[in-house]
Amino acid sequence: MTALSTTEFATPMAAGSWRSGKDLALAVNWQGMGDNPVQLQDGRVLIAGGQDANFGSVSACAVFDPGSETWTATGPLTDGRSGHTLTRLPDGTVLAAGGLPTPQTSPAGLATAERFEPMSGKWVPAGSMSVGRAAHSATLLADGRVLVAGGYADRSGTSGTTATAEIYDPDAKTWTAIEPMNDARSVHQAVLLHDGRVLVIGGTADVGSGTYTDLAFCEIFDPATGEWTPTGSTTRPRFDGTATVLLDGTVLVTGGGWPGWVAGWVFNSGSDWTTERYNPRTGTWTRDADLSCARLYHRAVRLRDGRVLAIGGANATNVSTGLRSTAIYDPETKSWQPAAGLATGRWAFGALALADGRVLVTGGVDHLDGSSSNWRLTASTEIYTPSEGQQ
Repeated sequence: MTALSTTEFATPMAAGSWRSGKDLALAVNWQGMGDNPVQLQDGRVLIAGGQDANFGSVSACAVFDPGSETWTATGPLTDGRSGHTLTRLPDGTVLAAGGLPTPQTSPAGLATAERFEPMSGKWVPAGSMSVGRAAHSATLLADGRVLVAGGYADRSGTSGTTATAEIYDPDAKTWTAIEPMNDARSVHQAVLLHDGRVLVIGGTADVGSGTYTDLAFCEIFDPATGEWTPTGSTTRPRFDGTATVLLDGTVLVTGGGWPGWVAGWVFNSGSDWTTERYNPRTGTWTRDADLSCARLYHRAVRLRDGRVLAIGGANATNVSTGLRSTAIYDPETKSWQPAAGLATGRWAFGALALADGRVLVTGGVDHLDGSSSNWRLTASTEIYTPSEGQQ
């Protein structure tokens, strides 16, 4: 089952092409903002943890070789994790922090962290954060340290969003708590700006009794001063969208969740189709060209020429079906054009640009199995090759 839209199938005008790669050994999905696959220094790609078809966090890890287009199992995580973050450090190791364990012994998440050593294929302990958290953000700073902020955390024995933040020093192998954000948030985006500051965007906040509100509030962390400063709010509240730093230093956000009144008497109960760009020089957001359809739990990958490929996702309130459609954004013309469609619709999957300019997509949720009301995951892998001139 796949969702149908005007961009759902490749057309003569669709850019690029997809081809199938080897399947994963285990079908997994990644619903966090920072658990996306990471590229190792030698060009291979590491996936670690995630959630299986039974909603359990897994410890399985694998490495993708772009040359042979195959996956090879590597050392498992010490702790199964989902909703965690993966960050490649300057020395080539990869930091995995936080996330939900299985069985879930904490109402929020893990405080532990570990580092993957590519040469040995093993994970080693990397200390513990001051608080267990999941659905947080992790941003590699210009000096090689890692800023971790927000997420779901333990609040008096129950789960709630947190404003706490801390920094991991890979040389000293220590975690240090820093000034908290101005707003508690989870499932938000955080990106490193060209000037070395970190922009944190939207997310959701716990307002009590199991109720959450979507955020438009944004703020900036300055590593030089260690301070958080509010900046312009997005034109719409959004969570689980994408944020991409463009070549000119502006930041493009796409889609995400945004229930509310749209225009006139139209109520949007699902995900968002709008985009907007942040200008770090002015601290303001400006509405940009709309996507052809709403997307939630999708991915956006910047291509070599500076354009952005938006991939898959879901557009229904119950995220029952993964989208096959993809689209390419041109920052110069501020417009979207259809790109070749995936063979398998998916949401909550992994995607990143390979060193040779191609784009890797793997895993995720295909659709909701109507007979059991469970998500059907896909283990398939697909590789996108941009059209001539897009690389």
